[in-house]
Amino acid sequence: MSPATQKVVKWPLLFILFTFVVACTGKQQLTVQESSITTDQKPSISPEKAIESPGTQALDVARKMLGSPYRYGGTDPKGFDCSGLVRYAFSQSGVELPRTSREIFRASQRIDPEKIEPGDLVFFTLSANKISHVGIYAGQSRFIHSPSSGKGVSYASMANPYWQRRLIAAGRF
Repeated sequence: MSPATQKVVKWPLLFILFTFVVACTGKQQLTVQESSITTDQKPSISPEKAIESPGTQALDVARKMLGSPYRYGGTDPKGFDCSGLVRYAFSQSGVELPRTSREIFRASQRIDPEKIEPGDLVFFTLSANKISHVGIYAGQSRFIHSPSSGKGVSYASMANPYWQRRLIAAGRF
């Protein structure tokens, strides 16, 4: 065999040997980690929730916030504004969103409002033809939002003419 052929033959053998060593080492580490898990430890997200979309998980969080008070600039259960509620609900499902309705709109993937699914976002204009309100679509032509001062987190109907006229877009994460 020529020296060049010997080099070509040695590399596959070295690669196989290296792969075997790494595999054995990894298996030993896995065994140690598995043996340190106790039966009282629970995953942070249930297996059923793990297969849900972030939007569906966020919708579940928003439902738990129903009745929380409106607070301008609010971002936690002590009080929410519309984008604070959406941001909080998605952060609890592992997705960090921007702070304002317009920024959330820009970051979302646009979808046809006729094809919205529970967990999708609905964007509205309340004045000056710009995005100024956001909610989480809950299905059955309803969405959850934090509407305004004096009102808490609640459902609203997409069939309501007020919201129908003001719907600008829908988005998804």
